[in-house]
Amino acid sequence: MEAAQDTVERHTITADGVSATVLGFGAELCSFKDTDGTEMVWQAEPVWPRHAPVLFPIVGRLKDDRLRHGGHEYRLTQHGFARDRRFAWVERGESSCRLALRDDGATRALYPFAFQFELTFSLAAGALRVGYAATNTGDVVLPVSMGAHPAFRWPLAPGVAKDAHILTFEHDEPAPMPRVAGGLLTPAIYPSVIKDRVLALDESVFAADALILPKPASRWVRFTAPGARGLEMAWEGFPSFGVWMRPPGDFLCLEPWAGIASAADWDGPFEAKPGLALLAPGAVLEANYTVRILPSVG
Repeated sequence: MEAAQDTVERHTITADGVSATVLGFGAELCSFKDTDGTEMVWQAEPVWPRHAPVLFPIVGRLKDDRLRHGGHEYRLTQHGFARDRRFAWVERGESSCRLALRDDGATRALYPFAFQFELTFSLAAGALRVGYAATNTGDVVLPVSMGAHPAFRWPLAPGVAKDAHILTFEHDEPAPMPRVAGGLLTPAIYPSVIKDRVLALDESVFAADALILPKPASRWVRFTAPGARGLEMAWEGFPSFGVWMRPPGDFLCLEPWAGIASAADWDGPFEAKPGLALLAPGAVLEANYTVRILPSVG
């Protein structure tokens, strides 16, 4: 019985020798393997027991986890509820699958809006594409954010030092970086730690939590180290980007976002929150990211 249930609750797609596995719970990517079976996704060990949570309908936190709308208050916690909800399987094919989450009584108790939220996973030419689509199925404006939070193995290969890894951005990113504390944006702004397109990776970089690029010029980043196969992530429709890890975890999260955490001193009505998309009835917010495994570098 357990094996049969497990088959229903996860689905593996394959193409060109590459595979990816998606969980029905949270529509969470839990595996992405190269042609030789090398796993690239963090395997949810206790220091951070997730793989690639989906962020919806907020990114980050609201002050006091409080959503204010229409004279009422709702408790909506960090990154929203989608990552902890069971999605319905819409399609399950050999090289792609699609899952959907729709509003119900439980979601409306936290977030009083009608919506449909879909994720599509597809493999082609050795790359994994993850598509996001949030639809306003109601008759009032839908204020919404969404984002990705995939965690990849760091180090990328056994025996490679963590501080030998770098992130290389498509463009230089000299703009100052906000930081978060307790999931909220702090008033302080810090100088960019990206120099000549490169972020030198070390756990100390994340001592003050995530690195945030509110409006990066780049639309791709490469995660590499000598002697290891790397990763390239590209994104469309996500205007912000975050990089995060939790010491002493052996993972690195690359996070395209359509939305951003609330500022620590902001506590207005939800629909006025900076970074939200405001969807008219019937409108759709779409975005995607693609991950490709790169050849080993010397």
